[in-house]
Amino acid sequence: MESFSSQLNEVLVDTFSNVLKYEEDLLKSSANTDLSISEMHLIEDVGKNKNDGKTISDLAASQKITLPSVTIAINKLAKKGYVVKEKSSIDGRVVYVRLTDKGLRIDKIHQYFHMKMVKEITRQMTDDEKEVLIQGMEKLNRFFAKKISRLSDK
Repeated sequence: MESFSSQLNEVLVDTFSNVLKYEEDLLKSSANTDLSISEMHLIEDVGKNKNDGKTISDLAASQKITLPSVTIAINKLAKKGYVVKEKSSIDGRVVYVRLTDKGLRIDKIHQYFHMKMVKEITRQMTDDEKEVLIQGMEKLNRFFAKKISRLSDK
């Protein structure tokens, strides 16, 4: 029988890959969009602050990617009409990124996808199974967050 470590590794790798592929396929088919998954997740991040917007630095920190990468991605999203960049009225050096109506629409579609996915995943689960799943996923998330934090500190 396969070892626990091998089984867990296979499940983690396959699950991560399948979630991204499923999300990407569903996004393209249901929203008829020109967005990549990474662009969609950036839109989702901008949308979390509603009309307040987020700075490029905020987005880089929450997405765990470099400022230049976020700047390039935001400029592409602005050209596609999903976001706008606005200078702060208090400090002109600060630029806020906000969703356009087009960005808000695609963000709602993406949120609906996530809600539907979670409902489908948990439909056949008991309350106990759901609780165990949440606890395991929280531990997994904390593990990766610590690893990312340590790498960032180096």
